Amino acid sequence: MNSPILEVRGLAKSFGALQASDGIDLDVREGETHAVIGPNGAGKTTLIAQLAGGIRPDEGTVRFAGEDITALPAAARARRGLARSFQITSIYPEFTALGNVMLAVQARAGRSFRFWKAASGDEALRAPALAMLGEVGLASRAEIQAASLAHGEQRALEIAMALATKPRLLLLDEPVAGMGAEETQRMVAFLSTLKGGKTMLLVEHDMDAVFSLADRVSVLVYGRIIATGTPREIRANPEVRRAYLGEEHAA
Repeated sequence: MNSPILEVRGLAKSFGALQASDGIDLDVREGETHAVIGPNGAGKTTLIAQLAGGIRPDEGTVRFAGEDITALPAAARARRGLARSFQITSIYPEFTALGNVMLAVQARAGRSFRFWKAASGDEALRAPALAMLGEVGLASRAEIQAASLAHGEQRALEIAMALATKPRLLLLDEPVAGMGAEETQRMVAFLSTLKGGKTMLLVEHDMDAVFSLADRVSVLVYGRIIATGTPREIRANPEVRRAYLGEEHAA
């Protein structure tokens, strides 16, 4: 199995009396799809935010591709190859789908958004953006204003924007949140096409999506990872079933 591209050791974060992260150790291997699951309030989104650089941990270290990035801000982490999709869709609603992805390509090239008007007709930005829209199934929606896209299409657009930055690790925060059954199936099918070619850390409540996509699963409960293993191992783990899966299936 490939060596870890992401290594988290002793990560801790408190918000007042709430211990959101409590000594988290986590490895993500290059090329794998690693899912983090847990009940509401387990600290999953706080963990993703600490990995992406949006929240500074109180203790612990985050190493990416062998480099200690614990103190680096989000923009510096993005330049090193960390890309994040958000639990709540984060796009530019006033731009077209194509315009959104072109902005991501432009950012990857290190060019300022202040020069967007001049850059918006640049074929060096347009061609890769169109190609990326094609990959996520939005080629026919390229000229549609992002605000007018369906919810599932907006989530696909956000992932296209993340992929356009050519990340080494893609952090996905509940990519099928709020989707209907058909939209969820399309998103899972698309993410399946990325398996092996992209390293992904996936936070998700939808257990069908998790067990369909993940090579390994870590279970987070009250800020602590209580188990890590293959989907089969996690399904069979008595502690996991008591802490999380049992509750899920009983609901």
